[in-house]
Amino acid sequence: MTTEVSGHDHSGAGRSEKAVSDLYGQQEDIAKKYTALTFDDGPNPKYTKPLLDGLRERGIRVTFFLVGECIDGNEDLVKQMAKDGHLIGVHCLTHKDLTKEKLSDAAKELCDTREKIRAVTGDWPEYVRPPYGSWNAKLEEAVDMIPVFWDVDSIDWRLKNTEKVTEKVVKDTEDGDIILMHDEFKTSVEAAFRIIDNLTAKGYTFVTVDELMVD
Repeated sequence: MTTEVSGHDHSGAGRSEKAVSDLYGQQEDIAKKYTALTFDDGPNPKYTKPLLDGLRERGIRVTFFLVGECIDGNEDLVKQMAKDGHLIGVHCLTHKDLTKEKLSDAAKELCDTREKIRAVTGDWPEYVRPPYGSWNAKLEEAVDMIPVFWDVDSIDWRLKNTEKVTEKVVKDTEDGDIILMHDEFKTSVEAAFRIIDNLTAKGYTFVTVDELMVD
């Protein structure tokens, strides 16, 4: 069986660095807060590169869930993701609601995308974010990947406004949350950098989704 990954369901992960009281009991707990920034629907030939550049400048690693048909012609972007230490997962081959497809067709959508990623990076992706969050027990049995959902939906695809996306995510994010964004809009890339800067200032550390998991 696979395990669903959710920031809240795995709230104990990644918390090895906690402050302890000093000899006089005066130092307060300054435990770090963790969040995972995730991007669906890429790689995008126009906006993924500036996103990668900005993440590299900030020393931030995120998780990308790739659309298989978008990998073709953008292999260099996928290679850069891997080189920069980002976690790469499967989204789908053609962005379908997998629960509405024949099981064999749905599994092929995921497995073909997985193979495309392996062909570029040399590694088999272990994680999948099903489009629309549509998942069921049959898919879980048919596909040997761990489904990843989200806690904070930026709705960046709808808002398409840097300030509004930033405000929503910064306001809604709590310790252990997984944030959903898309790297196919300029406003999303701009908002991502502002979100990183704002949440970092609030004491958050950005990790990849596997780092939120409990061993």
